[in-house]
Amino acid sequence: MKKHFALLLYSLLVLSGSLLAQPATVTLDYFFNNEYKKNAQGVVERFHYTWEDKSINGYSIWADSFRSKNAIVKSLPAAPTAASLKGTDIYIITDPDTDKESPAPNLMTATHAANIAAWVKKGGVLVMMVNDSANAELHQFNQLADLFGMHFTDKVRNSVQKDISVGKIMVPAQHPIFQKGKQLYLKGICTIALQPNARAVLEDKGDVIMATARYGKGTVFAVTDPWIYNEYIVNDRLNPDFQNAIAAGEFSNWLLQQIPARR
Repeated sequence: MKKHFALLLYSLLVLSGSLLAQPATVTLDYFFNNEYKKNAQGVVERFHYTWEDKSINGYSIWADSFRSKNAIVKSLPAAPTAASLKGTDIYIITDPDTDKESPAPNLMTATHAANIAAWVKKGGVLVMMVNDSANAELHQFNQLADLFGMHFTDKVRNSVQKDISVGKIMVPAQHPIFQKGKQLYLKGICTIALQPNARAVLEDKGDVIMATARYGKGTVFAVTDPWIYNEYIVNDRLNPDFQNAIAAGEFSNWLLQQIPARR
């Protein structure tokens, strides 16, 4: 009897260990951000804030950051539903399309927002990365953000022309996410207005630049720029004083830490 109990206990421990070791899945939205252009060969292809894009416009370096932490990265070209989000731990939506970026942009709807919120409530980690109002669709997208006590405003800041110091935002000495990445570069951004259920994570000159909220078992993070795409992680695009590359790694770590025990 004791032998059978010991075998059963061992099996349960092995099973629980395998579940804990299961890699996280990080899904990047390709539905609200759905831009295309012709490449050098004249072939139309998806571009702008994608995992695969290794140009200055892509998130390939960020993808590699997640992979280095044993996470799986994938994309979601379809609308968010309970079925399409199943198996995703972190869902990233960046730079929702305006009508100048896409001939028929997929706009946020109340149904989309409700589906995402239900997924977050069960333990999902949602990341919303927008842009200034001239370069991202904010009005419809706020149907989602408002559910978590966040609202992206039409205020435009950090409009860099030639002087890149205009895009500089300093992180306080004590910070829950960025311990080493202290000088960040965010260009052409909006700001966030908060309700009591959300809190600022990074402020600059009285404006909220990054915010977070708990929602059910899940976590929501909002930032006013797609700020860690390749162009502004590689320091030769800026100068060695900017630390987006360091901050990107810390941000990835923080997001992975927000995933609750297996749902």
